[in-house]
Amino acid sequence: MVTKVVNLVDGLDRRSKWVIMTLVDVIMIILALTSAFALRYGEIFPLEQMQRAWPLFPVLAGAGMIYAWMLKIPKIKLQSFDLQAIQQIALCSLLLVLTAMSMSFLLHVPAPRSVPMIFGIIFFTGALFSRVNGLLLLRQLYLIGNDRTPVLIYGAGEAGIQLVSALRQSKQVKPIAFIDDNKLQQKLIIFGLSVFGPENLERLVKQKNIERILIAIPSLSDADSKKMSKQLKHLTCAIQFIPSHMDIIHGSNILDSFVEVNPEDLLGRDKFDVELPNINAPYKSKSILISGGGGSIGSELCRQIIKHEPRKLIIFEQSELALYLAERELRPVVAKLNITLVPILGSVTDSTTLAHIFKEHEVEVVFHAAAYKHVPLVEANELAGIKNNVIGTYTIAQAALKAKIETFVLISTDKAVRPTNIMGATKRLAELIVQDCDKRSKKTKFSMVRFGNVLGSSGSVIPLFKGQIAKGGPVTLTHEDVTRYFMAISEAAYLVVVAGSFAQGGEVFVLDMGKPVKIKDLARRLIEKSGFSVKDDENPLGDIEILTTGLRPGEKLYEELLIDAETLPTPHPKILRAKEKSINSPATRNLLGEVTSAIASNDSAEVRQIVKKWVEGYSPSTHDT
Repeated sequence: MVTKVVNLVDGLDRRSKWVIMTLVDVIMIILALTSAFALRYGEIFPLEQMQRAWPLFPVLAGAGMIYAWMLKIPKIKLQSFDLQAIQQIALCSLLLVLTAMSMSFLLHVPAPRSVPMIFGIIFFTGALFSRVNGLLLLRQLYLIGNDRTPVLIYGAGEAGIQLVSALRQSKQVKPIAFIDDNKLQQKLIIFGLSVFGPENLERLVKQKNIERILIAIPSLSDADSKKMSKQLKHLTCAIQFIPSHMDIIHGSNILDSFVEVNPEDLLGRDKFDVELPNINAPYKSKSILISGGGGSIGSELCRQIIKHEPRKLIIFEQSELALYLAERELRPVVAKLNITLVPILGSVTDSTTLAHIFKEHEVEVVFHAAAYKHVPLVEANELAGIKNNVIGTYTIAQAALKAKIETFVLISTDKAVRPTNIMGATKRLAELIVQDCDKRSKKTKFSMVRFGNVLGSSGSVIPLFKGQIAKGGPVTLTHEDVTRYFMAISEAAYLVVVAGSFAQGGEVFVLDMGKPVKIKDLARRLIEKSGFSVKDDENPLGDIEILTTGLRPGEKLYEELLIDAETLPTPHPKILRAKEKSINSPATRNLLGEVTSAIASNDSAEVRQIVKKWVEGYSPSTHDT
């Protein structure tokens, strides 16, 4: 029942809430005026005197609505009720008193002059009382109807007070108490929360089932933060630091400020962002389909494509959960921009469905991001990998070719260059298929975008390392010397969108990603940014150890971005264009025939033979796990 009431309140739009608050104030005016007569004449309901003064009731009710809307009183959010709101209500009360006095004179109402004064005081008190109690009631309903995470605030200074003020509006977090080293602060009560000394931490964590301790001391240095993390490490709850005082004041969601490590901070280079003229032109008012639109890259592509004002955005996704999450996030955004959002469940290997979608939605641009990409899993499931990555690419590219769309962009990977694993090999075969489609196309421009590892995406090392760090280590590497090219998800999607606007047909676009990053250095950086120290020979008393487990099947020590060394510039200084070797159409048909036959016969060994035959530079790894 409580949850239904909470959902009903949350479901009301702003205008409905304003109307409700206006009606509350009108009712309060009627009650205040009635009470004023009762107090003045000493009767509970002085009917005779009220009948003589009846014009005051509709006049003050109407005037009250006008004054309230002029002063924007119904728009005051209950959770933001402050001194300024009290002043606005006081001004409204004064205006009503003056109106009551004026109308009594103009309408010759036989009411004592004390009635308007008493009325104003009662209305002011009642308006404040209704709002304060409404806020308390809503908070109690949310407390009952939501399972909020109990947290402690470490630091009862200005930052801690601002933090608690913000968290009181949160439906996810419940502040329990303050912790502070300052003995002058201890035993005080701030915002209804007691201030305890650090010696009470362990007891409070156990008694109150604390799940997080939020460190609200923005002035802490990195060294002090690491020291505090080490001191609190033994507690069975998460420790998070507030990044800065201003993030509390200006942040729309205070919980977003408590990000332990931003993956983009681990790049070891500056992010790039170059404004280009007419970048909107290829996408504005177009119907755009993104396959794999619920994945890490696909969903970010959706976010960035929306900025270019397409007419229609079609999210084509095989995973029901991923499609649901993507649609839920994007639906309110596209609604404001008059963009039609079409979520479609389906596989890129389904030619009938694809042909129907291209025709019905008049698709003009395709970004093909759907792929199986996890190296060890594809290595152990060759048939599924080649079916999805190769046959799927051929199927959707062929559908685009027949529909005569304008632009088709394949999302590829640096693992396609001289691959040592099946995943990389299937992506290289996908590139060859797209290159052949471009040769046969008279209208559609087919191109590919090849980039390195994406920080924070599903299956990347960052979530793995963060999970290991959260458990106290060790952090595991497959080899001391493994290096990878890295980029942020936003950069990857940006590159794809920009490259699509440059496409002339048949190109492979690559990003100038600087120097590759050593995975061991990445792990060390992540450990240190999480507030811990690395345990090694130089620091045997460190917090978290880095262990080497050995290369996995199909894993390379280093990745490359180009098969052929020659590249050409593009209008974007960080994007290069490469023309690489391809195969002719008869060869492509033979390749597809062999892949189809291997899938039909469920022959994994044949898949590996096909890869050896068709993928230049393929050299399967034989490392033990």
